[in-house]
Amino acid sequence: MRRRLLASLCVSASLLTACGVVPGVGGTDRHTVTVWLMKDSASRSFLDRFTEDFERDHPNLDLDIRIQEWTGIGEKVQTALEGDGEEGPDVIEVGNTQVPQYVDGNRLLDLTLESVTKWGKEEWLPGLAEPGQRRFHQYGIPWYAANRVVIYRKDLFEQAGVTAPPRTREDWLAATEKLNTAGDQGIYLAGQDWYTLAGFIWDEGGDLATEDGGRWEGALDTPAALRGMDFYRRLQSLGEGPIHADEEHPPQAGVFAAGKVAQIIAVPGLAQAVVRQNPALKDKLGFFPVPGKTGAEPGAVFTGGSDLVIPRNTDQRKGAIDVVAALAGAEWNTDLARTMNYVPNKAELASAVAGEDGVAAMAAGAAQGRATPSTPEWAAVEADNPIKDYMTRVLGGADPATEARRASERITQALSLSRG
Repeated sequence: MRRRLLASLCVSASLLTACGVVPGVGGTDRHTVTVWLMKDSASRSFLDRFTEDFERDHPNLDLDIRIQEWTGIGEKVQTALEGDGEEGPDVIEVGNTQVPQYVDGNRLLDLTLESVTKWGKEEWLPGLAEPGQRRFHQYGIPWYAANRVVIYRKDLFEQAGVTAPPRTREDWLAATEKLNTAGDQGIYLAGQDWYTLAGFIWDEGGDLATEDGGRWEGALDTPAALRGMDFYRRLQSLGEGPIHADEEHPPQAGVFAAGKVAQIIAVPGLAQAVVRQNPALKDKLGFFPVPGKTGAEPGAVFTGGSDLVIPRNTDQRKGAIDVVAALAGAEWNTDLARTMNYVPNKAELASAVAGEDGVAAMAAGAAQGRATPSTPEWAAVEADNPIKDYMTRVLGGADPATEARRASERITQALSLSRG
């Protein structure tokens, strides 16, 4: 049945193309494909190389790449998706967790067929692929990923007798306890770093929220989620991170740069900010993946990054699909990863960044990457984040089960209210 359906779709597409019905397909005229990419996602040299190569391989297409600012991009994308498509973008880079809000209203092109038959959907990093899905249909195509690792002081590890980065959670706790001496913090972990908490919860088999019959409910009060919070509490206690603030208040790069912290959990690029503030640390920083429950694989981490989407109102459908295929394909995806120190969209491509210690650690963790609940209503949860309040209360000594239940109820309420 599945084979017959695919064949039917292909025949239908061929007939439409032959008749000139599909916009942007057929003919000898040149067409322009407008691509919106976010500022600093790709270097100018990368974009120049890609444009030259793509236009050489597609002589009837011109690329018009327009760089966008992250600030205010949500409203701008929504407006483009609701327009007539004549002046709008044909391909858009969006944050991976933003895809669900754009899927609503049937405003994105369904790319399931291409994903399954041509693009190796089953090999994509789950933290990028899953937010791009809705009811088993693929709308967001993974482009690149970034996730947290442990940045550590190699000299402080050596002084404490920790000879190798830990691979399991229990080893991590033991090592951090050794490091938490002589005026040094074993780890600086702010009390409201909820993305890091999410990884520990996922590792235990829990989640932030779960769906049942189209209804989302908070899930911080499950036994698995409570175990994740308990590990966070034990780790956080081996340092002096403020329990009433997140990792940006104060910025943890500055705290680390002060020279009395052995570890932080952050994206590898933060090490550059640390060294700028304290050049003496230039050759003293190392990286390892967030440890898992066993040494078999790294711990789960929140995967940030970008997906590529195509507005349903595009008048250059074939050209837009060709652009996505090229950008997300192995050649240009690995080129981007090497150029920008990103994680490629497939675990099998991780060797492309193996020469960079921080990115290699990030790529190892990305294989266990996850994303926030795939519902457009999740933005309402983050707007008045009950997870942060929950963490502060537990770290302050409140009963975890009671606070988890309250936070879960607030998550459920936020998801229900925003759904209307």
